[in-house]
Amino acid sequence: MDTSFAAWTERRCGAGILPVSGMTACATRRPTRAAWRRVCVAALLSLGVSLGASPLAAAQDSPGASAEGLVALARTANPAFAAERHQTQAVRERVGAAGALPDPRFQVELMDVTNTMRGGNTALLPGEVGETRYRVVQPLPGWGKRALERDAARTAAARAEAGQDAAWRTLEAQVRAVWLRYWQADREARLNGAQQRLLKSVEESALARYRNGIGSQQAVLQAQRAHAAERLAALSIAQRREGAAAALNALLGRTPDAPLALPDDPPPLPAKLDFPSLVERVRQAHPEARAEAVGVEAARIERERTRRERQPDYAVGLTYNRPRGGQESWDLMFEVMIPLQQGVRDARERETAALSLAADARRLATETRLAGELGTAWSAWQSATDRLRLVRTSLLPQARAGRDAARAALAAGAPSSTDVFEAVLMTERQVLDTEFALLQAEAEARLAVVEIGRLSGEIE
Repeated sequence: MDTSFAAWTERRCGAGILPVSGMTACATRRPTRAAWRRVCVAALLSLGVSLGASPLAAAQDSPGASAEGLVALARTANPAFAAERHQTQAVRERVGAAGALPDPRFQVELMDVTNTMRGGNTALLPGEVGETRYRVVQPLPGWGKRALERDAARTAAARAEAGQDAAWRTLEAQVRAVWLRYWQADREARLNGAQQRLLKSVEESALARYRNGIGSQQAVLQAQRAHAAERLAALSIAQRREGAAAALNALLGRTPDAPLALPDDPPPLPAKLDFPSLVERVRQAHPEARAEAVGVEAARIERERTRRERQPDYAVGLTYNRPRGGQESWDLMFEVMIPLQQGVRDARERETAALSLAADARRLATETRLAGELGTAWSAWQSATDRLRLVRTSLLPQARAGRDAARAALAAGAPSSTDVFEAVLMTERQVLDTEFALLQAEAEARLAVVEIGRLSGEIE
């Protein structure tokens, strides 16, 4: 009997049943085998098109496969960094307005509003009083004060830009660190799935041996208990993975349940890092250190501005006099501010001097703190890489060798099946724990590299 799909459909059609929608009635014309093949191919192609719009395909188009793609997306999509950008732009725009002359003042002065000199009535309108004066006054800051104001605005903009760079480095490090947690949970889920499949086969083998009278019930229970423990661990791993995905979506300005692609393998770890050069890069190029250096310059400018306050400001004015019934005239006015309150200026100078010392101390404290954070990250990287090398080259091969020996003993049908199963389960657990330790050491090494990159800049 022909059991092919075409023969089956021909038999179904002969019975009056149409498995594919859109086909004509079989009673009128019996289709050939080639025609049925064409119909089936068309149906499968249409099914493939419908699967192309499935959630799986949408997830494949989603971000998350690499940390670099998420970092690029966070630069434009993170709301907090968008606020930082706009704030920096606002401070930058102040530079164009700094150092401009104050707005002039316009005055209207009504002289002799009671019209006493002319024996008239009181009036409050120009032209109806004794004399009307129109005056324009332009304040003029003292020499050099406008230039110092522009310098202060530039330093404020430079400090805001450094703060924006620091915020971006922090955000980038957060995205990379959370992505590493997401990647680690995904790899743990893979290890757990492989272990569950293995323990399932061990459990089935134990049941088969028990049914055949060559195994013990205790071995079956041990295998079932180990399998259940792995299923329980899978729940915890899934929770960590979902939590990391939600944190990534929050950093990207997305809803917590937005789809993310499966993480790819990250790039290799750096083979070597030069600690002295990293320390120098932190001191010279870290945004926080640059911001504090700009703060020292800003304090110096503010101190100079306070010293210039001892010099007077000026104003010039032009007055148009229009008496009622008299001859029009023009007046020119020059005004000088008298810096009489010297005690206030002395206090301000002492204040700015103390602020200048404080800014210099903050710069030194920031450089010292950043160097200390770099030292901590460097120590964590060294420790993690040493453990990674030890686990990869020594512990993992030893654990796998012990597991292979236990499997061989089980396959050979050792007399004491209970002890054999205990050895198999124990060695499988040792291999799994070692693989988890290897993954944990690699994740810690990569997190340390992320922290070093946040402090010193991009790592080659």
